[in-house]
Amino acid sequence: MNVDVLDQTVEQLAWLAEPQRKLVQRLGITTWRQLLEHYPRRYEDRTRFASFPTDSSEESICLRGTILRISAQYFGGRKIVEVTLEDLLNTALSGRVICRWFNQHYLQRMLAEGQELIVFGRPKKYRNRICLDHPEFEIIEEEGEENIHMGRITPIYPLTEGVRQRALRAILFRGIEELRILPPTSVTSSDTMSEEEALSQIHFPDSWPAREAARKVLALAEFVAMRIVAEQRKRSIAALKGDRHVASGELTERFLAVLPFRTTSAQERAIREIRGDMAREVPMSRLLQGDVGAGKTLVAAAAMLFAVEAGYQAALMAPTQVLAEQHFRNFRHWLSPLDIRIALRTGTRQEASHIELQGISQIVIGTHALLYDVDQFLRLGLVVIDEQHKFGVLQRSRLLERKPVPDLLVMSATPIPRTLAMTAYGDLEVSILDEKPANRRAIITRVRPSGKIPEAASFIRERVAAGRQVYIIYPVIEESETLSLKAATTEYQKWEKLLTPLRCGLLHGRLAAEEKERVMKKFRIGQIDILVSTTVIEVGIDVPNATVMLIENSERFGLAQLHQLRGRIGRSQHQSYCILLTDREDPEALDKLGILERSENGFEIAEADLRIRGPGDMLGTAQSGLPPLRLASLIEDEALLFRAKDVAQTILDQDPLLQQPQNQRFTRFAVQIDENGTSLAN
Repeated sequence: MNVDVLDQTVEQLAWLAEPQRKLVQRLGITTWRQLLEHYPRRYEDRTRFASFPTDSSEESICLRGTILRISAQYFGGRKIVEVTLEDLLNTALSGRVICRWFNQHYLQRMLAEGQELIVFGRPKKYRNRICLDHPEFEIIEEEGEENIHMGRITPIYPLTEGVRQRALRAILFRGIEELRILPPTSVTSSDTMSEEEALSQIHFPDSWPAREAARKVLALAEFVAMRIVAEQRKRSIAALKGDRHVASGELTERFLAVLPFRTTSAQERAIREIRGDMAREVPMSRLLQGDVGAGKTLVAAAAMLFAVEAGYQAALMAPTQVLAEQHFRNFRHWLSPLDIRIALRTGTRQEASHIELQGISQIVIGTHALLYDVDQFLRLGLVVIDEQHKFGVLQRSRLLERKPVPDLLVMSATPIPRTLAMTAYGDLEVSILDEKPANRRAIITRVRPSGKIPEAASFIRERVAAGRQVYIIYPVIEESETLSLKAATTEYQKWEKLLTPLRCGLLHGRLAAEEKERVMKKFRIGQIDILVSTTVIEVGIDVPNATVMLIENSERFGLAQLHQLRGRIGRSQHQSYCILLTDREDPEALDKLGILERSENGFEIAEADLRIRGPGDMLGTAQSGLPPLRLASLIEDEALLFRAKDVAQTILDQDPLLQQPQNQRFTRFAVQIDENGTSLAN
């Protein structure tokens, strides 16, 4: 592709008239390339149109007809514009539909009787009339451009105020014509179709198979761009100079020997992989992922002991103060026989397991406050980042702005689907914990309607009477006028009355740090029977005696988050139970929750969550660092992603600086991804 030519601004395009320039600029488009990458959001097959319907349908249809009449009426304070559309080929009553728009007064001025319309919407039968509410529409105009708008598979583009579909489509058609005039480049993204041809077919496809073939060519290019960034970062890390953190392993062996349980073979494998990385001069950059309760923190502790034994400091950064303090307690308990000096550093609390005169801290545990207190690290050898998706990329990378570069170990909260790991964390080596400790029992999970609260309360009383404790989870802290969700603060009062004389506690993110710690301490030592909470307990909280979790409005959570919440129970030999309450009755919501009833496999659940929510939502839009995949799908295009990995490596082997014309487009895409922060290594 002619890279430099496509980077011309819209002002430089002689074939684009001034009114057209202003139109595309309304869409935020500033270059020819951006115009060509403004892909259709859907298509209409205007080689033939559907017959006018006689009944309701769940599927949207595309109709062509003539406006018979236009009327307006007010109903419930809203103005309704009604257009009766008549089938050109059938003037009987069955050949008419009613198109309705609410509170869109301008349509009366835009539409007129006798105009020919194309409408797209879902028909529903209402009082013996077939209605399309708020259909998309386009006025058919005699402009000598019918080859663009009619008689073909016609693209429908994303618009903004002041931009009409026909006008934008005509501009894209001209843009493709001008692209065809340019001399082709020698490199193609596919064995069968050049990228220029793919752009033509994605906008104005000759057939549905041609459109799909074009999508795959352009999707491959998107994946290759992402993989090039990951591979570049991987190679840049390999070029960095760090210290070899070589240890005999004695400290780690002593630590593992006194544990009251055996490590799993997956943990032992991960520890070996990390030890091997740390012994190299190239700084380690590794992702440790595994299912909830698979023992990631234990593996991190072993890694930190390798650093300590080699004469270096290790830092562990957690996303919340509650989790940082829990890590501090656990590490102090685990490592006290080894006389390891451990310090806690958060925004509101500093504590140490030793007297400062005994020496500097060997392990420092904290929140993001660690980012702003670099003086405490005299010889930092290892950085461990827990629940990495909770941190912004720039926050995490700040800890790596040291010389020599310390080793880096990042831990995920829940399993990451393979395709997502290859994109978001493609520059990291991966260790996977795919086993759980042998003494864990399966959690019994059930989906129940919200009306079953009295039965749930009886069950909670039974479990507390048996000596167990309970979590009750809500999606929000306080009630809202805009969201019909139950709130922790309001429901806490109801549960207190319902479960009297059992002891209830309330935990949420707006409590002061000292109050959070006080509540969690009382729950840990058994002075609170039922903890009513928001998702602040989602990450890392470990109270083995808690064996029941009830989640209200459970349909509002993602599958991975529900699985993560459920992971707070099932941490002992006692049977655990998770109750998912919902008001929803629709099959889609119930099917989603049913996945948790059927499976405790975090990898299966992560894949299902990816299909439902998409990559950005799973990781958090601000944290994911993923550019928008316009055409590629992490779900449907897995084979393309694996092919892209090989293509990217070949390109960088042959052209490391991406100087060849056909590779410069990847440089531009790479910069875009880099600004979003795909991963830590810069």
